[in-house]
Amino acid sequence: MARLLMAKAATLPDADRDFVTRVLEEMPALSATTAAAKRLVCVLRRQSDEALSDVLDVMAGTSLTGFVAELRKDVAAVQASLDLPWTTSPVERQINRLKMIKRTMYGRAGFHLLRTRVLHAA
Repeated sequence: MARLLMAKAATLPDADRDFVTRVLEEMPALSATTAAAKRLVCVLRRQSDEALSDVLDVMAGTSLTGFVAELRKDVAAVQASLDLPWTTSPVERQINRLKMIKRTMYGRAGFHLLRTRVLHAA
C-alpha cells in the first residue's frame, strides 16, 4: 500500500491508479499524510527548494507526528546531509558487501578466511 501511495500516478497501471484515487478520496487524513510524505521525499532527494523545517511543520499535523518528533531530535544532522556535498555511500556499500560475504559462510568466517574471500572475490 505504501508503494502505491508514494508512486507517481503516471507510473501506475490504471487499476492501481483508480484504487489509490478512491482510497485517498475516502480517507482525507491519509491523503494529507501522503502529500506531506511526498514533500519530504522531494526535499531529501533535493528535488525541491522547500525548507526542511517547513516540511516538518506540515508533517507534524498528520499521523506522522511521532516520526517528525524523532527526526527533530537530530535535525541538525539531517540538515547537514542536505547542505554538505559529502556522502558515505561508498563506505556503506563496502560494509554491506563484507557482511554479505560473511553471511554466506554460515558462521565459519574467521578473520583469515574472510580476508581471503574478500581479497580474492571477483
